[in-house]
Amino acid sequence: MDQPTATDNGFIENRTFDEIAVGETASIQHTLTRDDIELFAVVSGDFNPAHLDDAYAETALFHRIIAHGMWGGALISAVLGTRLPGPGTIYVSQDLHFRAPVGIGDTITTTVTAREKQQAKQRIIFDCTCTNQDGRVVISGAAEVHAPSEKIRRPRMTLPGVQMQRHERFTALIAEAKTLPRLTVAVAHPCDALSLGAVVELAVEGLITPILVGPIARLRAAALEAGVDITPYRIEDVAHSHAAAARAVALVRDGEAGLLMKGSLHTDELMGEVVARDTGLRTDRRISQVYIMDVPSYDRLLLVTDAAINIAPTLEDKRHITQNAIDIAHVIGIALPRVAVLSAVETVNPALISSVDAAAITMMAQRGQITGALVDGPLGFDNAISLEAAKLKGIVSEVAGRADILVVPDLESGNIVAKQLSFLAGADAAGVVAGARVPIILTSRADSTHTRIASCAVAVLMAQKGPALKAHPLEKTVKAP
Repeated sequence: MDQPTATDNGFIENRTFDEIAVGETASIQHTLTRDDIELFAVVSGDFNPAHLDDAYAETALFHRIIAHGMWGGALISAVLGTRLPGPGTIYVSQDLHFRAPVGIGDTITTTVTAREKQQAKQRIIFDCTCTNQDGRVVISGAAEVHAPSEKIRRPRMTLPGVQMQRHERFTALIAEAKTLPRLTVAVAHPCDALSLGAVVELAVEGLITPILVGPIARLRAAALEAGVDITPYRIEDVAHSHAAAARAVALVRDGEAGLLMKGSLHTDELMGEVVARDTGLRTDRRISQVYIMDVPSYDRLLLVTDAAINIAPTLEDKRHITQNAIDIAHVIGIALPRVAVLSAVETVNPALISSVDAAAITMMAQRGQITGALVDGPLGFDNAISLEAAKLKGIVSEVAGRADILVVPDLESGNIVAKQLSFLAGADAAGVVAGARVPIILTSRADSTHTRIASCAVAVLMAQKGPALKAHPLEKTVKAP
C-alpha cells in the first residue's frame, strides 16, 4: 500500500530495508507546468530549443519525449527519496524507457513498487511507472537503491519559493513594433560603448534607423570599444554634448527624424533643448516620463509616472501626466486602463496635498478633462495593486487592486517606487517621455539590453499609433537653424 511520508505533526519518516515488503508501493502526483520545464533547464543547463519551445517540439517529438521524460525521471527520484524507502536512500542505478510525450498541463502519477530485495547488499529493485491523466504509461522501467538500515524521522523541510522572470509582455511589444515601418531616430551624443552598442543593437533588431549625433572622433572610439560597426549609419559631427542635443532636436523639428533618443549625455541637457521655447519640441501638453514596468509578481504591465521629468508637479501638470500615461497605455494594448492616483492615505486629508490632488484628478476624469480611462484616488500603493489590501480596507473601486497606471505625487516618490520594483521585485522598466512632438527614449546605464529594446519598441508604437499632439500655442513655427 502507499506509505505516508509524514506524520500529522509535520515530520517525514523513512521505511528501512527490513520494514519494506516486496509488493509495497508509493506514489506522488504532479501537473507539469512551463515553470517546471524552464526551472529544469536552468538547473541542468540544457537549453535545447526542442525542450523549451513548444512549437519546435511539435516537429521534434523524440526530443520532447526525452526532455519531459528527464523531468519524469526526477519525479521517480523524488518518490524514492521522500516516500519509499525515504530519507537515507542512496540511488544506485536506473533503467527507464520514455514511451510517450508529456505536455504542459499533463498530470503525472509516479509510482514505485518493491520488486526484489537483495539482503547481502541491502538493495531493493523497484518497478517504476509514470502514467498521465488518461492512464497512459509515459515512462516505465526499474531503479535500484541502497535502502536505509536505520530509522530516520525528521521535520519536513519547506522549500523556498521560486518565481520565473520571463518578461513576456515586453517580448510581445517588441514583436509588434517590428511589424511597423522603421523610424529614423536622432540619437544625441551616444559617445560611450554602452549607449552606442545599444543603438547599433536596436538597428540590428530592425526597430530603428539611427542618426548618430556627436563628435565623430568620440563616436569612432566608442564603436571600437563596443566592437560595433557604425559605418552604415549617418553621422552628424558636432563639437560637444550640448551641440549634440541641439542638433538632434533640430533633426526632429525638420522632419528628418521621427524619434529622439538620449545617448551618454545628462538627461537635463537633452530635455533643456526639448523644452526650449523657439527651437524645442513642445506641444500643448506638459512633457512627462512614464515607466512601463514588467513586474514578475503582477498580472499585467504596470505604468508608473512621473519618475524623471517633473520634480514637483502642479495639479494641472498632473492632469497632463495622467493623460500622457493613458495615451501610452492605449498604444500598448490596454483599451481602458485603470489609473490609481497615489497618496499615503485613501481619504482626502487637507494637510496632505497629494490626497487633495488625487481627488481632484479623479473628479477631472469624471468631468471629461481626462479621457480614456477609469481613474480613482487617493489610493495607497498597497490597495492600488492588491485586491486583498483593498478589500481589507473596505475600498469599493473599479481601480483598486488592479491598477494599470500609478500616478505618483512627485518625482521623488515615483523614482523610489520604480527602483524598488526593479531592484527588489525583479521588474524590467522601459522608459519613455511623452507630451513632446515625438516620443523620447530615455535610457539608463543600469538598463538591460532587453529593457533598452523595449523602451524603443514602446516609442515606435507611440510614434505610429499614438495621438497627434498640437503645437504649443506660444512656440514659434520657424525651423531650428
